[in-house]
Amino acid sequence: MPPCSRLRRLLLAASALALLGTPAAAQTQSSPPAASTQVVAQHADVRFTLRTGIAQGKMVFIGKGGTIDGQVNPTLHVPEGAVVQITLVNGEGAEHDIALPELHVASQRVVGPGASSTLVFHAADIGTFAYFCTVPGHRAAGMEGKVEVEPATAPAAGARQAVSVSRDPADLPPPVGDREPRTVHYDLQAIERVGQLDDGATYDFWTFNGRIPAPMLRVRVGDTVELALKNAPDSTMLHNIDLHAVSGPGGGAPLTEVAPGESRTLVFKALHPGLFVYHCATPMVANHISNGMYGMILVEPVGGLPKVDREFYVMQGELYTAGHFGDSGLQEFSVDKLLDERPEYFLFNGGVGALTQEHPLRAKVGEHIRIFFGVGGPNFTSSFHVIGTIFDRVYNAGSLTSPPLTDVQTVSVPPGGATVIDLSLPTPGRFLLVDHALSRMERGLLGALLVQGTADPSIYRGDAPEK
Repeated sequence: MPPCSRLRRLLLAASALALLGTPAAAQTQSSPPAASTQVVAQHADVRFTLRTGIAQGKMVFIGKGGTIDGQVNPTLHVPEGAVVQITLVNGEGAEHDIALPELHVASQRVVGPGASSTLVFHAADIGTFAYFCTVPGHRAAGMEGKVEVEPATAPAAGARQAVSVSRDPADLPPPVGDREPRTVHYDLQAIERVGQLDDGATYDFWTFNGRIPAPMLRVRVGDTVELALKNAPDSTMLHNIDLHAVSGPGGGAPLTEVAPGESRTLVFKALHPGLFVYHCATPMVANHISNGMYGMILVEPVGGLPKVDREFYVMQGELYTAGHFGDSGLQEFSVDKLLDERPEYFLFNGGVGALTQEHPLRAKVGEHIRIFFGVGGPNFTSSFHVIGTIFDRVYNAGSLTSPPLTDVQTVSVPPGGATVIDLSLPTPGRFLLVDHALSRMERGLLGALLVQGTADPSIYRGDAPEK
């Protein structure tokens, strides 16, 4: 049987099984741990110890042991995909902590000589990330260093190793909440890499920080945002970034055009609250977007958003390959199919199976769930739908200051657009994320929300079979 036909039949079979649901199995599974617990439960691949102290008249972190021993504010080098453990030891008695906001982790504060705290995180993105003490004034006094997340394997000469490029939908920053405006810094890196497209198929993706979608940026209205964009030295293309949240020509693209190995910084004020798409805008713009260079920036309103139990980050895109859907091997880009708007693949978070096999969404019965959903495109509108539930609230078009719609079945999101969806599930089981242009499911567009808990037969049950 040809590979294309075999894969299509497998997809159809998987779709049929998923549509049936598995509530009984869902009831017997243990509840999913929080993201931080999942990381802590894993074996740490890389460990560092930092001691607080004074050096050259400044408060600093001092490396302890290994290659960083004695270094002041050492740069911590870790491989992509590693589980990283950092232990902070109080060396002089003042109150301290250590935080990596871009990686969504922070330690507890330690007071008194010898007190310690440990944080653990998953180094999912390639790039440079600041660590610092959040006690007021301590960062400015010198307590800041860098974590460098580097490709896990060095590519062979003239070739790149295929890796997963799909972002876990639970990988997003914590809420900004109720705070005053401040200056927020983000580092992004344009990275071209051969990644896993499907079972047996790869593609030369273009990304921000090595994942699709790009990192979610999260700020408050009124914040000043410093965005540093670096183009990896081994890139072959120029890249830039256009943020729909920017009030300025090109959304920042003319100020961030970078050749391989170069870096530029854009500074802008977040004037409007909302959920906005960002993407590369280097010509051919549609090619850069289709290849994976899109993400979202959330500008929270004054006071923040209403609290929920879980948040997820999902984006839809399409891919234009010279080969057919289901073909194996390295797939090449087709400019003719792009211009004719004939995609071979429709994808959630960058890959076939990204949200079913690799990173399904997980929640518990009764939890309040929020999905930040956007369409990178570049060309097709999504009719986003979760089979088996109704959206409690929809912040249409990503507007956070308009009254939300309530009791919505399907929401239309155009390319370059976004929406915020709040929902809760009163019954356990497997709920499918789809574009209700349902033929796209047979071209890779399918996600799963796995809900665990106790069934309530007054809400959902079937008749007992006749004997």
